[in-house]
Amino acid sequence: MNTEEINQLWAEVCSRVKSYEGIIGPQVDALFSQLFPQAASDGFMMLTANTEFIKNFIERHYIDCIKRALEEIRGVPFDVLIGIDESQAPAPQAAPAPAAAPAMPTATAPVTAPSPAPQTAAQTTATAAADPVAAQQAVPAAVAMRATEAPTAAPAQTTEQPNPGQPATPTPVPITAPATATEQQATAAPVAAPASAPGQQAAPTPVAPNPEDPALQAISTDSGETGQPAPNNSVTSTLTFENFVIGDSNRMAYSMAVSVAETPGKPHLNPLFIYGRSGLGKTHLLRAIQNYINSNMPNLQVVYKDSNELLEDYMDASAAHDTEKSSYKNFKMYYEEADVLLVDDVQQLQGKKQTLDIMFQIFNKLTSQGKQVVLSADRAPKNIDIDERYKTRFNSGGTFDIQPPEIETKLSIVKSFIREYEDMEQSGPINMPEDVQICIAESSGSNIRELKSAVTNVIVKMKCGEGSDITVADVRKLLENHFSGGPSKRLTADDILKVTEDFFKVSHTDIVGKKRTRNIAHARQTAIYLCRQLLDIPYGDIGKKFNRDHSTIMYSVGNIEAKMKENRVAREEMEALRQIIREL
Repeated sequence: MNTEEINQLWAEVCSRVKSYEGIIGPQVDALFSQLFPQAASDGFMMLTANTEFIKNFIERHYIDCIKRALEEIRGVPFDVLIGIDESQAPAPQAAPAPAAAPAMPTATAPVTAPSPAPQTAAQTTATAAADPVAAQQAVPAAVAMRATEAPTAAPAQTTEQPNPGQPATPTPVPITAPATATEQQATAAPVAAPASAPGQQAAPTPVAPNPEDPALQAISTDSGETGQPAPNNSVTSTLTFENFVIGDSNRMAYSMAVSVAETPGKPHLNPLFIYGRSGLGKTHLLRAIQNYINSNMPNLQVVYKDSNELLEDYMDASAAHDTEKSSYKNFKMYYEEADVLLVDDVQQLQGKKQTLDIMFQIFNKLTSQGKQVVLSADRAPKNIDIDERYKTRFNSGGTFDIQPPEIETKLSIVKSFIREYEDMEQSGPINMPEDVQICIAESSGSNIRELKSAVTNVIVKMKCGEGSDITVADVRKLLENHFSGGPSKRLTADDILKVTEDFFKVSHTDIVGKKRTRNIAHARQTAIYLCRQLLDIPYGDIGKKFNRDHSTIMYSVGNIEAKMKENRVAREEMEALRQIIREL
């Protein structure tokens, strides 16, 4: 096959996989966009992934779906081989570092060895179509070569210290510099072998990934898991990359979190700052980074702390300083010896000048040594009430937001929670009608915790007698006062118009009239978009409220969607309007 035919075949495979029962469309879009077809012939296809994480995830959860789709399209059983080509990974733009930022010492800066990955992938691709068996042997060999060429780690010393403030016991541990993906592959778990050999029969109907193993769960978030870090060879929570449901609203933050977990200490992502409203998945991503590194790089010391815990540790160390002079030193040592420091909800440090000062010192020391810092907050750094120097440093690496999930992502989350509940309870399938699932997704706000609770309430009601006979009317009544801001069924187009008029300070006459000045046109299009999103009424009915035709309403919705994709300010403005409307 030539390149055009291979790409066309892969596009058909992606489309077909998304049609299978139990498959989450947005998840497939996000994951398969990081797979690249390299060669194909009857009965064989070779793909490359841009990271080992994507390769292993696809092999565990989607390889059978891909084989099934290929057999359905071409009429013969297929063997699918996945290699790794890191040159295909997207490189995010690095935020400019402030002039006053301390320079990274060359003595401790991670050294990046030239990677043979792109050349190896190209050589493998050239022979794949002609000789599938040789291709199978070449890809694992390429990965092994990268592992053996990783730089030798110099012995270092870490400190085993279960709690800040306790005496530290130095223990020599070989530390591998976390600078490059090559080095991470050398220390990570062995690469999984291809799932099947040529000549095997096509896979059976795909089964959705199991949330316990781990599953595609929803964007779920802060679970309240806090405390001292667990030993580095353990998983500290169920929040992993694999059970995080990906959508357009969180895709960039997810991708950058995976990038940091695979290769901690990248200068352009150090610090990584993730922000968004409560309940959107910030803590999930921080915990996923922690779990991934603990599982794959147990020689690295990872510290996760909520800002309140950090504050308590500092206060305890300060209070004990009078009786134990080493308490403050031990407090700093605990954090400064981390290879990866994750601090959640940093906006809670507003007004805590002394704690901010000490965190700033720790932050500068870690980043100057090439160690990774990851921060999260419920707002962008510029909107946190702290000194400008802190804002500048927090914003000096990669800053990414998580927006409220779109309706498609919320529906995927509902389906994922249902599967999770089935696996936990082991009480048989839950046959929740599709229109009921859509109703839950449409009625919910942006908070994923509330969405999960709503799904649980509906399942309990079904188990108490309604069964699969439960109706949309039953669900609306059950969830009438469940979501923040009250039930969405009370909302009308007039409510949205009134909020929009007040927000943009335009009159009702202007917003439904013929004036086309920029501020009025923007307010009008915003109100039209909100009516479409929150009321889900036909374009024609919205047009009647605004004295516009069907095509004008469609254009307005598309224009606002485009602005929100390109402009962070537009997204924040829209979320502010949604919050006001929810509180009506």
